[in-house]
Amino acid sequence: MKCPKCNSNFEQVNTPFGDVERCLNCKGLWFDMLEDEDLKDIADGIDVGDPEIGKKYNETGDINCPVCPNSKMLKMVDAKQPHIWFESCPTCFGRFFDAGEFKDLSENTISDFIKRFSIKERK
Repeated sequence: MKCPKCNSNFEQVNTPFGDVERCLNCKGLWFDMLEDEDLKDIADGIDVGDPEIGKKYNETGDINCPVCPNSKMLKMVDAKQPHIWFESCPTCFGRFFDAGEFKDLSENTISDFIKRFSIKERK
């Protein structure tokens, strides 16, 4: 399987909940459907890439799913942390997170709470 952002190979990362794919180059993460939900508690050990490199690759759009090559991935935003954008496949429901995004998603800081509260207040 190849990374949808930089076209490098994935390595398998063993976790207590199964294997996750991580890009050897950009360190982006591929999760099969709902795998990411079980792994947030160990995000530090999985998402080891440089967030600055992740930000660079996050600008890459119009990518195909690494599992369903004829399926364009959709850019998604996390409802609780709207600064986090990831890609999701509409066919297999897999998700791709650029380096640093999954670790950020797993951490709920006071800043995230304030951002969420201020967004609700504006509505």
